[in-house]
Amino acid sequence: MGAILQDFNQHWMLYLSIPVVAALIGYVTKILAIKMMFYPVEFRGKKPFLGWQGIVPKHAAKMAGIACDTLTEQLLTPQEVVSRLDPERIVNEVEGPLRQAIEEIVEEVASTYQPGMWEALPKAVRRAMIQRVQNDAPRMLTEIMDEIKSDVDNVFDLKAMVVTALVRDKELLNRIFLEAGDKEFQFIRRSGAVFGFVIGLVQMSAWVLFKAPILMPMFGLFTGWFTDWLALKMIFRPQQPTTYFGLFEWQGLFLKRRKEVSEAYGELIAREIVTPRNIIEAVLRGPLSDKVLALVTRKVDEELNRRTSIAKPLVVFAVGGRRYQDLKGRIAEMVMGKLPETMSYIEDYAADAMDIRNTLVSKMQQLDAEEFEELLRPAFREEEWMLIATGALLGFAVGEVQVVALEFLT
Repeated sequence: MGAILQDFNQHWMLYLSIPVVAALIGYVTKILAIKMMFYPVEFRGKKPFLGWQGIVPKHAAKMAGIACDTLTEQLLTPQEVVSRLDPERIVNEVEGPLRQAIEEIVEEVASTYQPGMWEALPKAVRRAMIQRVQNDAPRMLTEIMDEIKSDVDNVFDLKAMVVTALVRDKELLNRIFLEAGDKEFQFIRRSGAVFGFVIGLVQMSAWVLFKAPILMPMFGLFTGWFTDWLALKMIFRPQQPTTYFGLFEWQGLFLKRRKEVSEAYGELIAREIVTPRNIIEAVLRGPLSDKVLALVTRKVDEELNRRTSIAKPLVVFAVGGRRYQDLKGRIAEMVMGKLPETMSYIEDYAADAMDIRNTLVSKMQQLDAEEFEELLRPAFREEEWMLIATGALLGFAVGEVQVVALEFLT
């Protein structure tokens, strides 16, 4: 024992560096693990094996699908998104740009299908005809909006919209997890240093007593592995506040921050993903837009029949039956082409009316612990073993360096 104490007194600064290095291992491996989860966004290296892509962006479609399942199955439905919109208010909001769009459509259609006749009409007559169509357009748009609202699931795929947005913008996908789990990632980094230091004290004692070269790399491996594993456990477990050893209470950090996480998540989704602009784009140009086009075509047909009910045979005779069908299709396509720009004028109103942020925050408060955990857990679950293994291997390598340094200096 005397020889051990003498050795410690002689080399105490060197030995005290052991827990410091262990703390550094714990801290650095956590930073590396977090970076590996999210970066780089695109693969860097030589495929298929020599390189790396962040786990979340690598599995973007799967991660987006998981995030979207929670969003669309428990928090929002397509009906809920659009049910708060008032078609009449929308028409009022877009009246100016709608009238301009109608004028452009009438001018182009008339000059294309009956150029001579249209140009021969007096300007006042052409103006009156355009105004007549403009005056009827709000009613037609209201009817289209009413039908979309009544059958929204058939024309608006909320899940496809969200998944498409997240797969296209992997940085945004990263931000969902990073912003929702900001405090958790800070905890992981700090806990790695604390846990590593505690393990390092045991490691120092073992080295002072035995000086076995295998101790350092094995303790390094254990530090890298255990601190990763424990930090992840402490983020999500236990789901309910639990007292340990009668001394302290702990609840999984993510679940404990439910209110704060809900507000951050709701804000991000409402600001970046489920926005009026994205919804309009999805309805008018998304995977179900052909059904909206069919709806618009039917409305155009009804409107033309209403306007030409008596003179329809003459109109068909004048332009030709086939060209008359082409005319209806062309009008519908032009309406669809003008609608995105026209509807952009309702974005401020729609954002207030839909109130996505507050709806999400309220719904998230109602999720049970398992459902709430799924907002962040998938980012850790996918290839979690690789993150822990990387931390362990890094710790082992640093331990080997420590052995060389200790033997050289003592």
